[in-house]
Amino acid sequence: MERRSFLKKAGVGLAAGAVAAPAIGQGTQPEVKWRLASSFPKSLDTIFGGSETISKRVAACTNGKFQIQVFAAGEIVPGLQVLDAVQNATVQCCHTAPYYFFGKDPTFAFACAIPFGLNGRQQNAWMYHGGGLELMRDFMKDYNVINFPAGNTGAQMGGFFRKELKTVADMKGLKMRIGGFAGAVMSKLGLVPQQIAGGDIYPALEKGTIDAAEWVGPYDDEKLGLYKVAKNYYYPGWWEGGPELDLFVNTKAWEALPKDYQAVLEAACHEANVDMVAKYDAVNPAALRRLVAAGVQLRPFPREIMLASWKAANELYTETSASNPRFKKVYDQWVKFRDEDILWFRVAEQNFDTFMATVSQQSNAAKK
Repeated sequence: MERRSFLKKAGVGLAAGAVAAPAIGQGTQPEVKWRLASSFPKSLDTIFGGSETISKRVAACTNGKFQIQVFAAGEIVPGLQVLDAVQNATVQCCHTAPYYFFGKDPTFAFACAIPFGLNGRQQNAWMYHGGGLELMRDFMKDYNVINFPAGNTGAQMGGFFRKELKTVADMKGLKMRIGGFAGAVMSKLGLVPQQIAGGDIYPALEKGTIDAAEWVGPYDDEKLGLYKVAKNYYYPGWWEGGPELDLFVNTKAWEALPKDYQAVLEAACHEANVDMVAKYDAVNPAALRRLVAAGVQLRPFPREIMLASWKAANELYTETSASNPRFKKVYDQWVKFRDEDILWFRVAEQNFDTFMATVSQQSNAAKK
């Protein structure tokens, strides 16, 4: 009887303890509220949506204790000034394309894309397993931020041009909205690059302030309405084979986070990184069909322009490496990774993709 009584009382105690333990654990979780400034307008739901994915996942994984409020471009600061806001602790983090800050240092572009660089999968491989993330974090610590890959658009289009391009000479004097390193390459070919935030591109193209503009790809470009004022749609965007979007976090804000919140935030960025390119791959095909139906002329960049751009890009990398040791440190390791990875992709991916594109085209033609 005494034994049974003891076990009964012990059982009650254990049950009470089992219920109480999570409550105590939850009670010790701090409430953290951050603000995130995006470089993108809400209308571009996929690229802006990367920050929303992060915010929702962080809240869900912390029982609402870690809240990140997302602000679109211009709501707190303009889209191209979000890095300054994070550095100065105006906000705790931002979601952006790192090459927007090319003017501060061209090294930023490696965390996004540089001309004739990596595709989306190769960018992830370099960042996560090729030493890229370590290199970029070492570089960015001087800007008081820590970065996390948090999105990718996949290979982009080359943009909308009012006039058809046939030779390099046709590019001279054209004013084009184009960001990052690509603008510097284009300037070598006589084009005049313009850095314009996403929400301001259409008015500039409509008013004739610019003659051409690139953004992302069919889905976003359709939303921006660029096809209404420029009908020549070029491909590929050789300057953005797999551009990465990043979450920049203020260093002190990051260090103040509990370790489990840090883990949750990092995992949420991984999710955004995978989800964004998956959505673009799902929605771009139908958008491209709609654009063509609306009278858009799909045009490949002439080979002359591609070769001239390749030459200009490599000249620029040599020049920049000679004058910027931080750029050279990253570039020397990046270019080795790129060339090695391309060899692998040539063996399997390229051959598979080429075969599938050919037989799919033949099969569809036979059905007509």
